[in-house]
Amino acid sequence: MLADFTRDERIGALILLGGLVVAGLALAISGRGDVLGVHGWMVFGLALAGFFIAIRQFDLPLPREERLSEYYDAPTRVGLILTLIWGVIGMGVGFWVAALLAWPDMTFDVAWLSFGRLRPVHTSGVIFGFGGNALIATSFHVLQRTTRARLPDALSPWFVLLGYNLFCIIAASGYLMGITQSKEYAEPEWYADIWLVVVWVTYFAIYMRTLVRRKEPHIYVANWYYMAFILVVAILHIVNNLAVPVSLGSAKSFSLFAGVQDAMTQWWYGHNAVAFFLTAGFLGMMYYYLPKRANRPIFSYRMSIISFWGITFMYMWAGSHHLHYTALPHWVQTLGMAFSVVLLVPSWASAGNALLTLNGAWHKVRDDAVLRFMALAAIFYGITTFEGSFMAIRAVNSLSHYTDWTIGHVHAGALGWVAMITFGSLYSIVPAMFKKERIYSSKLVELHFWLALSGTVIYVFAMWNSGVIQGLMWRTYDEAGTLSYSFLESLEAMHPYYIVRAFGGLLFLLGALAALYNVIMTIRMPAQAPVEQSHDLPAQPALQAGE
Repeated sequence: MLADFTRDERIGALILLGGLVVAGLALAISGRGDVLGVHGWMVFGLALAGFFIAIRQFDLPLPREERLSEYYDAPTRVGLILTLIWGVIGMGVGFWVAALLAWPDMTFDVAWLSFGRLRPVHTSGVIFGFGGNALIATSFHVLQRTTRARLPDALSPWFVLLGYNLFCIIAASGYLMGITQSKEYAEPEWYADIWLVVVWVTYFAIYMRTLVRRKEPHIYVANWYYMAFILVVAILHIVNNLAVPVSLGSAKSFSLFAGVQDAMTQWWYGHNAVAFFLTAGFLGMMYYYLPKRANRPIFSYRMSIISFWGITFMYMWAGSHHLHYTALPHWVQTLGMAFSVVLLVPSWASAGNALLTLNGAWHKVRDDAVLRFMALAAIFYGITTFEGSFMAIRAVNSLSHYTDWTIGHVHAGALGWVAMITFGSLYSIVPAMFKKERIYSSKLVELHFWLALSGTVIYVFAMWNSGVIQGLMWRTYDEAGTLSYSFLESLEAMHPYYIVRAFGGLLFLLGALAALYNVIMTIRMPAQAPVEQSHDLPAQPALQAGE
């Protein structure tokens, strides 16, 4: 890694690592006797190891000037591997917690194996570990190709990638030790949140610095979505995580908001995390890799821009539909419901745009499992957004809320949309990124596709059925006006569906393991570097707008 750094960048790396060593030691000392200290020693150890490695490599030959005529893809390559590793970890823990719901005794009386501690490891591992690394890796790749400009330096991309994964490690290990803010998708405590802000601001700076240096006058729509994802997630994260720590030596903090305001802020964050982390970012991925793989221009560029502004504006107001029938003012609930329904228009515009792009290329979808991943992702995106708008209607929400129907909806999006477009995008660029002629095994890609599809369908249908049954049992009254079923009876009725859900999750996990194996074997193949086409290289000299 340091072989790619200039002398100034190597000094910068030493300063950053030295600062982390000091910060980690400070946390360890101030947090002695508290779980904060464990994370302090963890940061100290990792940073110290990195510091010594950087010193040993400091005197390596400086990079050649010719590197500036090539894209800087080393962070993307590492990011792709980290994506798959986090995917296997997150999905593996997800399978375990699904099994816990069917067989609760599988905790074996061990605290860190309890559902409450493992469940956020699953959600954060999949959303932030798997999804976040995929977005960082692919955004660096897409940004350079669509601007025909190399990343502005070698240090900051590595800082973003490794710093982000440090955040993920702190978060996941913290959950196992019982450190949590108890906020959905925002469980890490104050010190991890501060670190993520530093990393995220650097990420946005990389994007802006590269766009300023672009050789193409036009900013392709994929970059619009990626930028919205980076910028809005930063705003959401900062506002929702405003908190006051008990002390600088304690991991515990208290939210700046309270009561209804805290709930509203949390679900403003929670739903927009879905909007901009799990939707906008992956739409950026779709708008680049799907047309590229199909070798077709996007069906309607104008539609993609209209969809972008529709999604960006509408999503910001929809979070309150998570709080129907609560203390939240009725008009705020209604506002969220209305915007959620209208949101279907720009969402379906993107799904339709993707599918219409495949006109004249459906034979490729039939023959190419990689493109089939992407096409299926667009279909699931359309299904999930329709379902989300439908479930936001207050009358429907009265049946679906707090039931497994919501779990089915979330996983239709997470598995069917996010994971499918991610796997398709990864398979499409792994050979070129590692300078191989092809993926190791196209049959394994085909197997992965069918494992992923069958696992998703089994999982989602099990949760749809169990959720509707739950909702109906909870609202069924006898002639005396009392509940016909106890909560325990509804729970017993769910047991077969929980077994089926665990099986569906196992199939999806096996597909992820096949992907990891396939990529590792691709990397180990003899190098047969494909010749990059001239239009895939940074433009020399720089073009000015209007030329």
